[in-house]
Amino acid sequence: MIRPQLLAVVLVLACSLGGSNLDALNQPPKLEYQVATLQNGLTVILSEDHSTPIVHLELWYHVGSKNEKPGLTGFAHLFEHLMFQGSKNLLREQHVSMVTSVGGMVNAYTTEDVTVFWETVPAHYLPTVLWIEADRMASLRIEEATLNSEREVVKEERRMRIENQPFGRLSEIIYDNAYQVHPYKHPTIGYMADLEKASVADVQQFFKTFYVPNNATLVLVGDFESAQALELVTKYFGPVPAAEHEIAVNIPEEPPWQGERRLTIQEDWPLPVVVIAHRIPHDGHPDSYPLHVASKILSDGQSSRIYRRLVYEEQLALTAFGQGDIIEDPNLFYAVAIVQPGRNPIEAEQALVDELERLQDELVEPRELQRAKNQFARDYIIGRTSNQQKASHLAHAAVIHEDLTTADGEFEIFMQITIQDLQRVARTYFTPENRLILNIAPKE
Repeated sequence: MIRPQLLAVVLVLACSLGGSNLDALNQPPKLEYQVATLQNGLTVILSEDHSTPIVHLELWYHVGSKNEKPGLTGFAHLFEHLMFQGSKNLLREQHVSMVTSVGGMVNAYTTEDVTVFWETVPAHYLPTVLWIEADRMASLRIEEATLNSEREVVKEERRMRIENQPFGRLSEIIYDNAYQVHPYKHPTIGYMADLEKASVADVQQFFKTFYVPNNATLVLVGDFESAQALELVTKYFGPVPAAEHEIAVNIPEEPPWQGERRLTIQEDWPLPVVVIAHRIPHDGHPDSYPLHVASKILSDGQSSRIYRRLVYEEQLALTAFGQGDIIEDPNLFYAVAIVQPGRNPIEAEQALVDELERLQDELVEPRELQRAKNQFARDYIIGRTSNQQKASHLAHAAVIHEDLTTADGEFEIFMQITIQDLQRVARTYFTPENRLILNIAPKE
């Protein structure tokens, strides 16, 4: 059996050849895991890896910015900060210091769909990080002073990442105009006015609703015995009570687009920007897999079709890129051009549309499809060599897909995609009726 690290090297070499057929190579080793559910509803996934004496823990709360109400945006991301500000048995920031003092790493992140906390520690500190996570799940300290402090931290983060960056509001503009009612309309970091309005009572209610065991998935990957690890999980998390009421997730469904929409917006930017956006289906939908590959071909890197044409060949744009946001609910594929000084935004718009329509009219060359598959396989296999990536694959399958078999099954799906699949999804989704065109012009 090929060791995962060696297999990764073989795949990288194969990918570098461009036309190599990965079907001839062994598939990535399947993840071995056990699943349990505690009486309070906490889902536990255990995957042993004794190659190094470390353990990686990920705790996924199934709550993100899409669970926020209009006027109260930014709560999920604000909680990412508040969860490090002390609990019944820990002082502010003590969580971080306890992990880093033993040589571990700790962090968290928030998306539209989930909030994730993780630690990587020497294996014999597994009881410590389990206790830490259980303690703040059961008894997070929410106080006015802490809320005010972290509110200011998040506001400064928003200023640095969005408001003080050239083109920093681009994503906000795209999603605000692409959505009418679905909460993907607002940014994960929230709006300044909403952050100002957040009260202790609002925050406590949000915590009681979503940060509960029956809305969480705990994944452990590393050097442990599963039976002993499950005993520890039960010891620390078992006493945490489940939510008193059923967790209601009332996400409004976005109505379908009725024909092409075209908008012109002015921003205090130095250059014009053109955006072409199309609605695409959710993560796990059969069409999402060829759309992933189509996104790679169109917009992944400087050798992609969009960048090559608009930047290198026709010099219409300073930069051009795209992205397929394939997440829990239906989202967007969008292509962007930051227009070169002196060039007409209409030319850039037409070039973007041409590349999307070209995928409908012409079959992709087999070598180009194989190259995209090779890139995916390289990233997939190399990622699977780390405990953290293994944990993320398992948690994503359990939380977003609600099907753990997809943690392994998706690789084969990607490898079986055909050039006809790419043309089919392009013809289905990259249509004028399913198109939003944004022209963002600099203010005079």
